[in-house]
Amino acid sequence: MSENHQTAEQAESASARKTQGEAPRIYAACLASYNAGILHGRWIEVTDPDEMVEAVAAMLAASPETGAEEWAIHDYEGFDGAELSEYAGLEKTCALAAFIDEHGPLAGKLVAHFCGDLDEARAAMEDYAGEYKSLEDFAYEFTEQTGVKIPESLANYIDYETMGRDFELGGDIFTIETGVEEVHIFWSR
Repeated sequence: MSENHQTAEQAESASARKTQGEAPRIYAACLASYNAGILHGRWIEVTDPDEMVEAVAAMLAASPETGAEEWAIHDYEGFDGAELSEYAGLEKTCALAAFIDEHGPLAGKLVAHFCGDLDEARAAMEDYAGEYKSLEDFAYEFTEQTGVKIPESLANYIDYETMGRDFELGGDIFTIETGVEEVHIFWSR
């Protein structure tokens, strides 16, 4: 019952995001200008930290405030639910964008689930059980995979929906939903 064809979907998602102009990017704002009541900044595509440093330096050099040195992230897009702080840093921002590029929209929601902890999200991907339409489908497939033989006369009495819910409420798994009938299951550590 699993629809675990994630790798192809992830590749298509990342490719589509780049061609549709939805690649992760940040709005780097000059703080000297901001404190002077002037909005000055630039949208910067999240690519390589060194390239981003150059783009931020160019933005600061073009600031209407002389001697501008400090900047902050005042907006961002393309991070699929993951949040960035004003002072996230370019290395962290690039690492997050690479994780999302590798794993698709699920990655952003997974990072959000772990309150921005990218290391926790990476570790959780190792315990990924797959994408299912529901917890019920997961419980059914899990039962099938364990090799338990359920007599046909009893099959209609097994409540897979409750079993799936109990997996989650008992802390055995956690879920991330990315859409209607798109439930991603992770084993808890």
